[in-house]
Amino acid sequence: MPDRPRAAVREAARLRWLEEGSSYFAARLRGCDLDRPSLLPGWTGRHLVAHVASNARALGRLVHWAHTGEETPMYARGGAREAEIEELARLSPAALTELAERTAAELRSDLAALSESDLAERVRTARGRLVPASEIIWMRAREVWVHAVDLDSGGRFEDFPPDFVDALLTDVTGLWERRGQGPGLVLRPDDRQRSWAVSVPPPTGPPDEPGVPCEVRGTAARLAAWVTGRGPAPDPAAPPVGRWL
Repeated sequence: MPDRPRAAVREAARLRWLEEGSSYFAARLRGCDLDRPSLLPGWTGRHLVAHVASNARALGRLVHWAHTGEETPMYARGGAREAEIEELARLSPAALTELAERTAAELRSDLAALSESDLAERVRTARGRLVPASEIIWMRAREVWVHAVDLDSGGRFEDFPPDFVDALLTDVTGLWERRGQGPGLVLRPDDRQRSWAVSVPPPTGPPDEPGVPCEVRGTAARLAAWVTGRGPAPDPAAPPVGRWL
């Protein structure tokens, strides 16, 4: 398949994940007690929803950058993200829910207005990576699906679209590869015909077999929950893994 048609297929899938994930997050948010702790240490449901709303605003600044050429970073300065979350978390649950839904809709509308050339423009993420603006769609889809689980209101990785789970495994293992972050792994889902590998950096691995990756089996959903820090290892013999984002 030529590059452009392949890219168009990928973007269509990401847009579908974004729409479905936004609906899934909204459904998990409906009726959720935001004063309870979320699954993220130190954050209540208020903090989590504030973060998701703040993220929509921040990604909207990257959309503006791609569309106008005016460099507008996700956050104006160090600490701005955390300060905004703390401020928004003081809103009432009803106001927070409305804000999350409104900012999500605004971001999806702004993304839909980007031209093909806008989507190819390079923007800088909060972690300093230069990426094409089309990557914003994936960043947001990932955000709403995973944080829907973090709300602790019934969200499960087993509910995620199978192709999104595959993309998430690719995202995490690719990030670990770029960082040179071990341990060496081969993720071999029982319900897939493929595997995902993370190469072993030279210093790691068993002393008697340096450089040999550990194979971990389980369903793709359970493996995705594990590598993103949202669930236990599906195999008790699996090694501890580091952080994802």
